[in-house]
Amino acid sequence: MIVFAAIVLIGFGLLYSLAGTVLGRMLFPHQATGSLVVVDDQARASALVAQPFADPRYFHSRPSAADYDPMGVAGSNQSRTNPELRTRIAALTAEVAQREGIAEADVPGELVTQSGGGIDPHLSPEGAQVQIARVARERGLSESQVSALVAEHTEMPTWGMLGQPRVNVVRLNLALDALTDGA
Repeated sequence: MIVFAAIVLIGFGLLYSLAGTVLGRMLFPHQATGSLVVVDDQARASALVAQPFADPRYFHSRPSAADYDPMGVAGSNQSRTNPELRTRIAALTAEVAQREGIAEADVPGELVTQSGGGIDPHLSPEGAQVQIARVARERGLSESQVSALVAEHTEMPTWGMLGQPRVNVVRLNLALDALTDGA
């Protein structure tokens, strides 16, 4: 019995984990190391984790229930009927509408609601579109330049059918920095 327990412990506790790690690094080296976004030989962010962008020169991510901490990943677990959730969404909707210069009815839902995991780095193309005028104005760029950058960074559904079109806000903001720093 003890020999069987040792075999199982070594087999599944060590060898299986080691094989999974080695295989993952061989087959998916970028993903296995956290999908890091490297700029000038320095890891600047992960393409899988939202970042808080408060500066008006940047596209803003969706709110985070985890305070943008990947170690505290969690949704808020508030139901749609929760008065606190409704109050928070109403306040954020008014804030986003004022910041972007649009009507409250035109604020995309993902700019005021949190994702299930709390750190989703993506917005819909519509969520990015409403921010184009502000980002262009703050950076001294034309709206068409910023719009082209959003289009360039819009990812289509995986394999053409899984998911929705999306924009990775971290990568988009880094591309904005590269565009304006190189100008």
